[in-house]
Amino acid sequence: MKRNKYLAIFAELADQIEIGHFQPHTTLPSENQLAETYGASRETIRKALNLLAQEGYIQKVRGKGSVVLDIKKWNLPVSGLVSFKELTAQTGLSVRTLVHELTLVKADPFLQKQLKLAKRDEVWKVVRVREVGGERVILDKDYFNRSFVPTLTKDVCEDSIYEHLERDCGLQISFAKKEIVVEEATTQDEHLLDLERFSSIVVVKSHVYLNDASMFQYNESRHRPDKFRFVDFARRGHFHQA
Repeated sequence: MKRNKYLAIFAELADQIEIGHFQPHTTLPSENQLAETYGASRETIRKALNLLAQEGYIQKVRGKGSVVLDIKKWNLPVSGLVSFKELTAQTGLSVRTLVHELTLVKADPFLQKQLKLAKRDEVWKVVRVREVGGERVILDKDYFNRSFVPTLTKDVCEDSIYEHLERDCGLQISFAKKEIVVEEATTQDEHLLDLERFSSIVVVKSHVYLNDASMFQYNESRHRPDKFRFVDFARRGHFHQA
């Protein structure tokens, strides 16, 4: 029982965070205070705090202690193709899309590789900031092959590009290949997003295809790590051995 004491402390602190006893962006009592409260060693308290950090309840910040995170995260489906407008329709929160850049550019070597283009091909570059509940928490960087997307306007980019492409352009968006990585926040991330204390960004990189398997979009969606939970549904397959 004694060796599992840190689990009991973790569970009690997690419950207190979930019911709002410790509010987001405040700090937990110090390790010494928690050790005294629970009659435990600092090593036991440290193990409980490490588990809280691993489970997304707190962020350890040098010089501040254990900062409580906002655990009300929004689910982002990993395997689905959902627009920001569709995703946030049911949240009940105020949402806004801010278009930072909308330009037509020649495909540089990076875009030539990502979209399988020639260097003369043109690409729509769209940089948008997603604001949810008054906080700028997503930076979307989209690149569309102009041969599939002849025109884009600021109004369309502020509303829903996918809705425009499917309704007005007749495109049938089918599937995407996605990669999720954690990267250090760039200067642009820090300038355009409300990162607060976070120095890293969760990046979802997507290559998006039409129903005829033509790739028409490359996207980098950069998320503040405390606001989103990436979810998927997996079914185990059954393999028959000869």
